[in-house]
Amino acid sequence: MKSTLSILLNGIIKENPTFVMILGMCPTLAVTTSGTNGMGMGISTTFVLIMSNLVIALIKNLIPDKVRIPAFIVVIASFVTIIDMVLEAYVPTLYTQLGIFIPLIVVNCIILGRAEAFAQKNSVYDSIIDGIGMGLGFTVSLTVLGSIREILGNGSIFNYPIFGDNANTILLFILPPGAFIALAYLSALYNKFVLKK
Repeated sequence: MKSTLSILLNGIIKENPTFVMILGMCPTLAVTTSGTNGMGMGISTTFVLIMSNLVIALIKNLIPDKVRIPAFIVVIASFVTIIDMVLEAYVPTLYTQLGIFIPLIVVNCIILGRAEAFAQKNSVYDSIIDGIGMGLGFTVSLTVLGSIREILGNGSIFNYPIFGDNANTILLFILPPGAFIALAYLSALYNKFVLKK
């Protein structure tokens, strides 16, 4: 049986959703034009991960095997609807920036994958810890990727200029090709120095 710390660190380091497992690439590449966007998407996904893992672990014995995946999707969609409405009401600027990618959390393979691989096979407590670990790993990854793209492409961090108004920036990094380039280098560095394979 795994310890709480090993379950938590698994999602943050060993099985990091972005840099190791390469999951959730659609929002990762699309919304990380700034650190704020990356953090907002990460926190939203973390909420859905924790809550869906909790509910699925609670009801796993009540769901017939034939309708397991549709039942998981309904649970996930319920929490995505909640986070979508909360963002629209309380953080409209972030809601506008993230756009269609908030409703698309429903089909994010990280969430469905953790429901299938972990929550349906483990206790409620372990499932919550797994959701926290995977969510933190995803949030940190998106925040770092978004911050690097924002610094290189905009000369700012979390919308605060760091190089002054006349800074020479590389526009490529806030465009779609820059997402691929930054992600590739960060993944390579992560696997080389953090995982040390």
